[in-house]
Amino acid sequence: MDLKAHIRTVPDFPKPGILFYDISTLLMHPQAWRTTVERLGTAIRAYEPDLLVGIESRGFLTAAPLALHLGLGFIMVRKKGKLPGETVSYTYDLEYGTDTLEVQADAVQPGQRVVVLDDLLATGGTMRATIDLLRKQGAEVACAACIIELGFLDGRAQLDVPVSTLIAYES
Repeated sequence: MDLKAHIRTVPDFPKPGILFYDISTLLMHPQAWRTTVERLGTAIRAYEPDLLVGIESRGFLTAAPLALHLGLGFIMVRKKGKLPGETVSYTYDLEYGTDTLEVQADAVQPGQRVVVLDDLLATGGTMRATIDLLRKQGAEVACAACIIELGFLDGRAQLDVPVSTLIAYES
């Protein structure tokens, strides 16, 4: 199945000059979505994760059904102030300013093998910060995986773990 045929592009979103790659149309097609989950499962199974990690918010859509498919647990990495209870924070630089990600303090145990998932890999900044946050908790980050990779932004170069993606755009 050609999964790329199920991705909608939206020009000038969220701001002029940006071409947004929308997975909503993929999610609306049950067979395409099932195929996506199965292919991601095949891609990451060899890394033998204990736990899957989804990055807010479309990473939740990717990681949660995949965790169920593989019989694994799922945890969320969110922006500051969105998770209840004690959290661990990680602040990282953006092009203009900073941002902070958090994970619940008891979500991952030292030595657990995790795979980090998001819907899209662009510049790699948020994925890199998530990996750093999980390592701060003692996790062993086995790989990162996404549905879509914008290869022309070279986000993969920001990561020091293997990266699996299903759909690549090179321009």
